[in-house]
Amino acid sequence: MKDELKDLYDKEVKCPICRFEFTTKKVRVSRLRLIERDADFLNHYDGENPIKYNVFVCSCCGYSALENRFGNINERDAKIIAENISPKWNSRDFGGVRTLDQAIEAYKLALLAGTLTNVTNMELGNLCLNIGWLYRLKKEKDEESRFLSMARKKFIEAFNIEPLTGTSMDSSKLSYLIGELSRRLGDKREAISWFNTCLEFSETKENPALEKLVREQWRLASTSSHIPY
Repeated sequence: MKDELKDLYDKEVKCPICRFEFTTKKVRVSRLRLIERDADFLNHYDGENPIKYNVFVCSCCGYSALENRFGNINERDAKIIAENISPKWNSRDFGGVRTLDQAIEAYKLALLAGTLTNVTNMELGNLCLNIGWLYRLKKEKDEESRFLSMARKKFIEAFNIEPLTGTSMDSSKLSYLIGELSRRLGDKREAISWFNTCLEFSETKENPALEKLVREQWRLASTSSHIPY
């Protein structure tokens, strides 16, 4: 516990729904030591993983969202949270050191809030992906696969109908990620199709690291008969 606390600091947050002020933990950037990165972009660290703390949860009203979304809520969506989540909320504190189970619960609360308030497919996909990653860290493969499948569905919808401007993704990176999730889910044909789509984008050709990764994962998908983690 002492080592975990050294990795963390307290951040003061005011809930935009009920105006309650609470404290949540964040990981000190200076303490991050990257060990490896999975092909679907999950980073593994020597110490606390920042993804455990990226969702803020108001212990008073139950409003939950990713840090970059938490304070950005309009009046209509605030009313939806106040009417549909807060009355059913049993006050719980997510402000301490989080276990993987607590981190998963925080993300599921954010996924519920996001679904009710109709956030983008891209955002919902990211929440599902992070839940899948947390289950991977917990070594629960069935639940990991379930949420990776949900993430893939949302990402495909985002790819087809949503502008990606203002997100961390462009069409090349997103098509690669959909392909990699398909590969991990054992959907070989779908994986190869999305990897081929990615290779057609000029952005991929302008990003040598991504192009190399796409070709490596394409080869894995084309030569494997099982789910290749």
